Amino acid sequence: MIRFIKNTSKNNLLKGAKGLLSLLLITLSFSGFAQEEDENIGTEVVNIVKPYTPTISDAFKVKETPVLSDSVNTQKKNVQYQIFSVPVASTFTPAKGKAATVEKAKPIKLYDNYATLGFGNYTSILGELYSNFQISRTDNAGFFFRHNSSQGGIDGIRLENKYYNTQLDGNYTSRQRDVSYRLDAGVKHQLFNWYGLNETYDTADDEFIAGLDVQQTYFSGNVGGSIAVDDSFFEKIAANVRFLSDAFGSSEFNVTAKPEFSFPLTSFTLKVDGEVDYLSGSFEKQFIDIGLGGINYSQLNAGITPSLVYLQEDLTLSLGVTAMAGLDLENSETDFFIYPQINASYRLVEEFITVYGGAEGGLTQNSYYDFKEENPYVSPTLFVAPTSQLYNGFGGIKGKITNAVGYNLRASYGKEDNKALFKNNPDVQSDTSMTEGYGYGNSFQVVYDAINTLSIFGELKVDVSEKFSLGVNAEFFSYNTDVEQEAWNLPELKATLFSNFSITEKFYGGASLFYVGERQDSFFKTGIFSNTPPNTVTLDAYLDANVHVGYRVDERLSIFAKGSNLLSDNYERWFNYPVQGIQGLLGATYKFDW
Repeated sequence: MIRFIKNTSKNNLLKGAKGLLSLLLITLSFSGFAQEEDENIGTEVVNIVKPYTPTISDAFKVKETPVLSDSVNTQKKNVQYQIFSVPVASTFTPAKGKAATVEKAKPIKLYDNYATLGFGNYTSILGELYSNFQISRTDNAGFFFRHNSSQGGIDGIRLENKYYNTQLDGNYTSRQRDVSYRLDAGVKHQLFNWYGLNETYDTADDEFIAGLDVQQTYFSGNVGGSIAVDDSFFEKIAANVRFLSDAFGSSEFNVTAKPEFSFPLTSFTLKVDGEVDYLSGSFEKQFIDIGLGGINYSQLNAGITPSLVYLQEDLTLSLGVTAMAGLDLENSETDFFIYPQINASYRLVEEFITVYGGAEGGLTQNSYYDFKEENPYVSPTLFVAPTSQLYNGFGGIKGKITNAVGYNLRASYGKEDNKALFKNNPDVQSDTSMTEGYGYGNSFQVVYDAINTLSIFGELKVDVSEKFSLGVNAEFFSYNTDVEQEAWNLPELKATLFSNFSITEKFYGGASLFYVGERQDSFFKTGIFSNTPPNTVTLDAYLDANVHVGYRVDERLSIFAKGSNLLSDNYERWFNYPVQGIQGLLGATYKFDW
């Protein structure tokens, strides 16, 4: 084995190269002779160690200048120019730059209080006073007073037909970090007259008419409140206590409480709503006083409504059921009810098409208070019982035709047991010695029947501009009664046309037109104990046109004018009860802070 190691010096490198060349030549010579004598000459290992030294080849630049071959060669011209600088005196001083700003609209001044006073024909008076007090950053208190009255004067009416309606409400609200609550209290005083004598008394002498006492007054008061809690499965509870009495010794006491709970689940929310409604009342007499005493009623409704609520981007679904117990405490009877509570809506095309539907039901606690609010001419001799809506299935479509035009179409069909209907009381003066002011066929009773109702509703709203909007809706009804001949005093068609407009920033107004179709009622011509059956009468359909305009004198004071029943139609809202003709009211509203 022969090992060569390269020296680092240059002389050693040259000597090594020459020695290596000589050795290779001697080796080749020996190899040539040895092969002839012996083929196996053995093996030798030669290791040559030499570091690798990379090199870079030389690069050569192309030293050629391209030659432009063009048919036209132009010679550049030398341009000589001179600058004449002349100083100019200037007194201009540039102004400092200022950032552009967006013109802000003047904020609307909000006032905590306002007072309204108005006077009109038929010696009518309208008065309102609202006031709010900021007790602290979280607490507020306020009250609202309203008075609306008229001294009557309806054409062709010989009885007193004035009315008063006065109401005072107060509230206290507190909004804390995690809880808020509200307290409410109010009183109401109302006066009405049973002026709707039937045609039998058209020829009665003035002395007889003047001797009739047909006045009725109602006095009611309420105390209630609500508590709402944030971030808790207990959401809210609302409770109310109300009392009612009248000029004939009638009284009613009503207590309600409605708690609400919510339990978030994985995909759904479980909502649980409760309801407790206790009603107790009495009337001193029955309509025909034959010594049986008065009428007492006492009802307790209690139930629970669990439901699963699912909310998606386009789908809203609520599946629930109401279990209700109705206890007639006066007659010791108990009924149990199960009602559906299903609601669903699905947005097909953004805000333009949304379909919805469902089925609902419930037990409604009728009361003397609710009856007189709808028809103040009822007699203080009513039978009060709850209404059970077994179901009401509905479906419809709503949305927008354009960004300025909205619509809603709905159809429904439902069944109600013990639905309350207003029906004219018979004239009993010729058959009994009764002398009460409501016994001349000029008051109304409440009758109950099982009724199936088909309803078709349509509505269209148009925002023509920011200063003018227009809307119209109509609803058609078809009734199927079980016992009664007609669905007394229920119209088959109702429609409303309404608009709001702003002529300028100071002038504003609105208009409305109400249409109510024909209704049916009945009355006795010859007395309740005669063999003659009651007659069915048809009340004509009517139109009621109303308009109001106002002018803002300044940010505090505005004046207004209202016109009602502008078509001058003394239509009958109830049988034998024509309304006032054209009614005008002129008034002013003033806003202020204490």
